[in-house]
Amino acid sequence: MQGLEGNNDPYQMIVVPFVLGPVQTNTYLVGDTTSGEAVVIDPAWDGEVIVREAESQGLRISAIWLTHGHFDHFGGTAGVSAELPDPVPVALHPADLPLWSAHGGAAVFGFGNFDPGPEPSIALEHGMQLNLGSHKFEVRSTPGHTQGHVLFLAREAGLAFCGDLIFMGSVGRTDLPGGDWDTLLRSIKEEVLTLPDDTQLLSGHGPVTTVGRERRTNPFLIGDFRF
Repeated sequence: MQGLEGNNDPYQMIVVPFVLGPVQTNTYLVGDTTSGEAVVIDPAWDGEVIVREAESQGLRISAIWLTHGHFDHFGGTAGVSAELPDPVPVALHPADLPLWSAHGGAAVFGFGNFDPGPEPSIALEHGMQLNLGSHKFEVRSTPGHTQGHVLFLAREAGLAFCGDLIFMGSVGRTDLPGGDWDTLLRSIKEEVLTLPDDTQLLSGHGPVTTVGRERRTNPFLIGDFRF
């Protein structure tokens, strides 16, 4: 399994991507190779697969971070938790806790027998700093796809884990409960397009892209933002 490296920090952080679950959601195992500590961002499905990969990389999972509360972004939380020797905290913005409590809409999409795993115990907020070994991640509030959507910005490494806010050539849908088109565009303008062009965007679906590529070519942005 190929790991991604940060733009400016290639030797201490490893990012192992997975594509899991019924709607091919991206999950990211992010590890600090010096301390051996790791987090799972959006464990979509098949938690045991994620844990086995962490073990093969010599990483110890210490937390689960969720960009938002849709079921396909935390469907593997229960599986991850079941495979670990000790419970680990789950982080989610409080505005998406009602969505999480409704199993992230799983039943609407035909998944009635859905185990959400442990209840989130870390309340994310805009500007919060999360640590992974020596690496610092900024929590940036990015509502629009859901009310409590966030992205995790590893500024020094040049990486942004942006969930379903923006994709290569597209943006997040806003037709589900809690979605709002104008709010989504404002979040992208303020929290994505203000980043350096070479910042890598690790989205919830599809391939890795960059801020510069989306600024120049994303058809949903070109007409709305003129700089």
